[in-house]
Amino acid sequence: MARIPEDMVTQAFELPGYRIVKNYGVVRGIIVRSRNLVVNIGAGLQTLIGGNISAYTNLCERTRTEAFEKMLDHAALMGANAVIGARYDANDVASGVTEVLAYGTAVAVEPV
Repeated sequence: MARIPEDMVTQAFELPGYRIVKNYGVVRGIIVRSRNLVVNIGAGLQTLIGGNISAYTNLCERTRTEAFEKMLDHAALMGANAVIGARYDANDVASGVTEVLAYGTAVAVEPV
């Protein structure tokens, strides 16, 4: 299974320089993550100082990256070489537990 390059993923519904030759449908990557004690302590200390709470920023970025990668894996398994209409969504599942969803439409494209 070939990895879909990140430059073949767009939030738009077309990829400049390519034409869509096949639509495989919706693909997704879901990660459900909870904050851990170490992150909560570090973030609690940072809130006293103010500014960016890097412990939570890093956790969110890592979670979004993993969801994005799972979405690309799902698309590649379907036979796609690109993803259009890519989006993120996040929801609280329980206190301190968040679901992050990366989703889009898997397509096959070829250069124009």
